[in-house]
Amino acid sequence: MNSISLLSSRIVCRFSTSFIVRLTVWNRSFSSDDGFECVVEPFKRVCKRSELGCFTDENSDSSEFGGRRWDDFSVRRGFLEDARSDAEKVLEVLKQDGPGFDTILALDELQIKVSGFLVREVLMRILRSINFVDKTQCAKLGYKFFVWSGKVENYRHTASSYHIIMKIFAQCEEFKAMWRLVDEMTEKGYPVTARTFIILICTCGDAGLARKVVERFIKSKTFNYRPFKHAYNAILHGLLVIRQYKLIEWVYQQMLLDGHTSDILTYNVLLFTKCKLGKLDQFHRLLDEMGRNGFSPDYHTYNILLYVLAKGDKPLAALNLLNHMREVGFDPGVLHFTTLIDGLSRAGNLDACRYFFDELANNGNIPDVVCYTVMITSYTVAGEHEKARQLFDEMIIKGQLPNVFTYNSMIRGFCMAGEFEEAYAMLAEMESRGCNPNFLVYSTLVSYLRNAGKLSEAHKVIKHVVEKGQFAHLVTKFKGYRRC
Repeated sequence: MNSISLLSSRIVCRFSTSFIVRLTVWNRSFSSDDGFECVVEPFKRVCKRSELGCFTDENSDSSEFGGRRWDDFSVRRGFLEDARSDAEKVLEVLKQDGPGFDTILALDELQIKVSGFLVREVLMRILRSINFVDKTQCAKLGYKFFVWSGKVENYRHTASSYHIIMKIFAQCEEFKAMWRLVDEMTEKGYPVTARTFIILICTCGDAGLARKVVERFIKSKTFNYRPFKHAYNAILHGLLVIRQYKLIEWVYQQMLLDGHTSDILTYNVLLFTKCKLGKLDQFHRLLDEMGRNGFSPDYHTYNILLYVLAKGDKPLAALNLLNHMREVGFDPGVLHFTTLIDGLSRAGNLDACRYFFDELANNGNIPDVVCYTVMITSYTVAGEHEKARQLFDEMIIKGQLPNVFTYNSMIRGFCMAGEFEEAYAMLAEMESRGCNPNFLVYSTLVSYLRNAGKLSEAHKVIKHVVEKGQFAHLVTKFKGYRRC
């Protein structure tokens, strides 16, 4: 087997010069510790504009309403406020559910207008409350409201509302009820999409159950797998996102037995899987097979190859691959350099990181917020916080606004240096700029405060989170948290 360091030179012999370029925006999550999102996030965008809605978060502001999206409307603020007020009324009625109380009649007597937004609001609030109340009761009340709202005239549930109630059942460990919902979706003609698949397979934790889920979807005639070539690719894609690498290998074998052939997406998923499982000999064989079958590397393939080289701390081989891409008319973009920088930083090669960061600009590309954040994170992890600060200031001067991950890296750096006042100031700055902190930001701050023995200050941060209410369903994840 040839060394991975020779990978870039071998590509010239293997593949033709015809390439498929997919323009993809990358929005990396820094909650991963292995660079996983660098390569996987572009795959998610393949189905961004499809009917799959694989990765649409029902908690987002673009949730469906009446079969269309909120951003298609000019919605009056008053309507939203009324809907939220109605949601409060519904929840008050649901809290009274019990012997001698007719919940359905009480909901009818509210005489409220049922809309997609109202249903989402009520179900999401129930979902967030699961960690604080009786799970069985949560599942019961959620389903009771779901059934009641589904019978209201001029309203019809969407696949999105089905997915939220499925999440409620999953969190409450009502697995049989969750499967009954899938059957109900099929019977009523709702699209059973990759989003449905991911919710189910994330719930069925152990490999045995996960395999049963996959088998059911493979056999399903109603599984909506667009824009993929076939259902197998949709399943492989979904399994990659949730890191079920061994199951990917099994599904691939079932795909071949079923008479399907691989396309470029199949190969890309398999290449990354072999990389993650450390099976580099099979990785090389797949590259050979891909070339023999007439497939040229595309946007994602090159990103995977650069990821492998960077993780292996092979900056010279990576540089050769970048030059090869240019020779065949494929100019490396910001994404490719960002993947390289991220992988090399994880290999501890900060000098190579800086080289490729400078090389990006030298090639006429402008580092975006993601690229800056990767470099800032690299310096932070290495304890080079002063360099991280300089880069943070530089990105703002050059017009790149920090995102929540940039701020989290900076806050982490201040905490590592014991500069907690600076960390508080950075937190206040991001809030003043309209960049809402995610739970990871607060978790980072609380963790470092506790490690420094500043327990009262850590408690103040947790209290702030509780008062904001946004992450009330996650506060139990703070180690040693006790409700007052």
